[in-house]
Amino acid sequence: MIEWVLAGLAGLVLAPTVAEVLRPRMGPKVRQEAPGEFADLSRGVTHYQWLGPEGGPLVVCVHGLTTPSFVWEGIAPRLAEAGYRVLTYDLYGRGYSDRPRGVQEAEYFTAQLEELLEHLGVDERFTLVGYSMGGSIGACYAAQNPERLNRMILLAPAGMGHDLGPVARLVVNYGGFGRWLFMAMYGRSFRQGTETERDLPSSVPDIVDRQQNELRYRGFRGAVLSSMRGILDRDLEDEHRAIAESDLPVLAIWAREDEVIPITGMGKLAEWNRKAEHEVIEGAGHALAYSHSDEVVGLLLPALEAAQK
Repeated sequence: MIEWVLAGLAGLVLAPTVAEVLRPRMGPKVRQEAPGEFADLSRGVTHYQWLGPEGGPLVVCVHGLTTPSFVWEGIAPRLAEAGYRVLTYDLYGRGYSDRPRGVQEAEYFTAQLEELLEHLGVDERFTLVGYSMGGSIGACYAAQNPERLNRMILLAPAGMGHDLGPVARLVVNYGGFGRWLFMAMYGRSFRQGTETERDLPSSVPDIVDRQQNELRYRGFRGAVLSSMRGILDRDLEDEHRAIAESDLPVLAIWAREDEVIPITGMGKLAEWNRKAEHEVIEGAGHALAYSHSDEVVGLLLPALEAAQK
C-alpha cells in the first residue's frame, strides 16, 4: 500500500516535467508557416518581420510576456501604411523564435535586440515601442543606448511595480516548488485568462486561439516563469531616471481599466521621469494593443511624426 502511495506521489511530482518533455520543439517544420524571416543569433534563432517602405523612419516594436509579435498585427501595418519602416520580432521563448535557457533578466532581452539590429545592419536612429514586458525591455535598452533612439513609446509598460497575486508570488519566490507548481498549473490558468478576452473586439484575428497555441510548444512555460523571476521581478527606477537625464522623449500610453499593469504606474513613472508624456485610453484593459488599436494608432502617429522633427 505504501509503495502505491509513493508511486502515485512520484507520478504527481514528475507529471509536469514529463508533459513538458513530450511537447514538440519549435523548429523548421513549424516555421514553414511563419511570415517574415529568421536570424541566427548567439542564443538561437529569432523570428522577425519587416513592414513598410524601405527608407521610411524606423520603428521597432517589442511585445510582452506571453503574446508574440502577432500582437502588433492591428498596429504595425497601419504604421507601415503611414510610411514607417516597422520591425517586429519574437522574443526568445515565444512565437517562432528559439527557447534558449537562461535567466530572462534585462541583458537576456537587450542582447537579443542588439544582435538582431546588428544582423540586419540597422545603424540609424529609431523609435522603440514596447508593450507590457516589452516596455521593461525598451526601458532597459533605452537607458543603455539613448543615442540610438529618437523616442520611446510605452504601452501599458511593466517596470513600475505590480502584484500578480499570491500564486505568482509563490512561484517566483520558492525555487523548485514554485517551478513545479507553475508547470503544473499555468496551462489551465493561461487558458482561463485568455478565454475571458474571447468576446473582446480585436484587431488581431483569432488572437485567443493563437495565444493558447503557445502552450503547445516546449519551453514557453519555462520562458514565462523565467521572465517573471527575472526582468519582471523588479522595478526600473534607475533605468527611467537615466532615461530622463538623457532627455530622450518618452510617451507612455496607459489603459484605464488595466488589471495587469495598474494605471497607478503612471504616477511612479511621472516621479522618475518628469519629462515623460502620458496618455490614457478610457475603457481599455491590458489588451489595449489589439482591443483598442484604433486609439493606440491615433496616439502613435503624432508621436512618431514629432520624433522626426
